[in-house]
Amino acid sequence: MKKLIICSIVLFSFAFAKAQQNNGWTLQECIQQAIDKNISIKNGELDKEVAVVEKRDALGNFLPSLNLSARRTVSQGFQFNPVSGFQNNKRTNLSGGASSGVTIFDGLRSFRQYKRANLSAEAADYRLQNLIDNTAVNVANTFLNVLFNRENLQVLLKQHEVTNSQIKQTQNLVEAGSLPRGDLLEIQATYESENQQIITAQNSLTISKLNLAQLLMIEDYENFDVAEVDYSVPVTTILDNEVDQVVNNALDTRSEIKIAEINKKLSTQDLLIARSGYSPTVTGFLNYNTNAQEDTDLAIIDQLYLLDGISYGISLNVPVFNGFSTRNQVDRAKINLERANIAEQQAKLDLEALVYRAYTDAEGSKVAYASALKTLEARRTAFEYSQERYNVGLLNAFDFEQSRQQVVSAANQVIQSKYQYIFNLKVLELYFGIPVNELRL
Repeated sequence: MKKLIICSIVLFSFAFAKAQQNNGWTLQECIQQAIDKNISIKNGELDKEVAVVEKRDALGNFLPSLNLSARRTVSQGFQFNPVSGFQNNKRTNLSGGASSGVTIFDGLRSFRQYKRANLSAEAADYRLQNLIDNTAVNVANTFLNVLFNRENLQVLLKQHEVTNSQIKQTQNLVEAGSLPRGDLLEIQATYESENQQIITAQNSLTISKLNLAQLLMIEDYENFDVAEVDYSVPVTTILDNEVDQVVNNALDTRSEIKIAEINKKLSTQDLLIARSGYSPTVTGFLNYNTNAQEDTDLAIIDQLYLLDGISYGISLNVPVFNGFSTRNQVDRAKINLERANIAEQQAKLDLEALVYRAYTDAEGSKVAYASALKTLEARRTAFEYSQERYNVGLLNAFDFEQSRQQVVSAANQVIQSKYQYIFNLKVLELYFGIPVNELRL
């Protein structure tokens, strides 16, 4: 059942059509509602926006800096004048300037930081998609529980109607003397047992609806319901492909592998960035300054023009010794790169195991579904024969009830094997590389 639930993610597409509330929620609508409301997905979208800002930061490293400055200074104090003695002097100075700097060479650090920022943005996209996929899996899991509990309740209700009819028929046979009273009591006991099963099934259905509504953040629990969906076994040729071909397609398309590959590339860039610390840094600068003084005969504008100055040049910074800081950063980056290599290999091994298991499950569920259909047909034939014998008093109520329960069990087995076969086929198609919105039942 767990495998069946996990595989159910492949049943939705991203082409949504708004259904009427009285028809219930479809799986597609539930998934979209959860995606719109899920807090983790909202955080993932914010992480994606942060990655865009980090790209701008990395791009800004290539651009020159420009800063403007201005200052007005007032100085006041007593000074001794041989002619007039002590007097209070007040001076007001104005100064301003502009400075600009640009990195000419930094060991390709800026280039590699920009490349890393692009990879980080790509990784944020994949992480967001993973959050969406996980949310869809949870919704499909809960949605499937609702459908399963609803169908189980419907089977029990139909069986209950049959049992009620059988009570009336048995009562007539008992009154006619064809069957003992014990047979009637046996069927009546079965009827009461089915009442208990129906109550349990109703509670399970209510709880599963409540869980789904909470997952979708819907407050109107009482009026919430899902649309009835009847899936049939699709016609597909996915099992005509060799398992190795499915594995190769999965390795080329699955997001798990893409994320592992990007993490490896990020670790590679981190190593290159750390090694750039060994390289010298060359920067260029340009400074402009001017000043003026108030309370003079020369106009301030003229002073600013006459008293300005400019300086420019190139500076070279060569790292010689920094307490092994750069070396330690390089060593840590090498370790992280090796970890990324191992993680990538493990991701591929895990995916291969999942594909092989999905392929085996699909083949096995195909055989199981065909076998369940044959079993149901045989059980129905046997039940018809038992009913004929029971109606003429040649079969007791216990044996008749056993035959009827075998039919119910066979019918339930057909339903379970059918759903599992469908979901195994769809998850195999997903691994094969078929996009989610192109999967068809």
